[in-house]
Amino acid sequence: MRIVIQRVSRASVTIDSIQKSAIGQGMLILLGIEEADTQEDIQWLCKKIVNLRIFPDENGVMNKSILEHGGEILVVSQFTLMASTKKGNRPSYIRAARPETAIPLYEEFCEELSIALQKPVETGTFGADMKVELINDGPVTILIDSKVKE
Repeated sequence: MRIVIQRVSRASVTIDSIQKSAIGQGMLILLGIEEADTQEDIQWLCKKIVNLRIFPDENGVMNKSILEHGGEILVVSQFTLMASTKKGNRPSYIRAARPETAIPLYEEFCEELSIALQKPVETGTFGADMKVELINDGPVTILIDSKVKE
């Protein structure tokens, strides 16, 4: 699994001109899933996300996790995170999981993250054409790949 975490002042997902989800201060997480991903990847990432110290403390230093800070999370599936651009100019998405694999993993990821966060997470709709809006706070953008844990 690959994720892009953006610390946001606010973020939202709109589908067919209807707002599906919106959050205030917190994290927008873009999630890419590959065929080799498992429950272990989900658990590792969820623990990493809720403990990641990217929110400011009383001195303005990034020293607080989202659990300490109290923000919200919006998760959006994004198969293009699994793109390979090694050959030619057209990205290859061969590593991206097929929907029959990816949808259950996406749903499980959102459920596990909600448990770790101790409150519901907002989501997009898997496979939909989504319009994602955000105000990146900082800007702070972090990339994490569950296959690269060192």
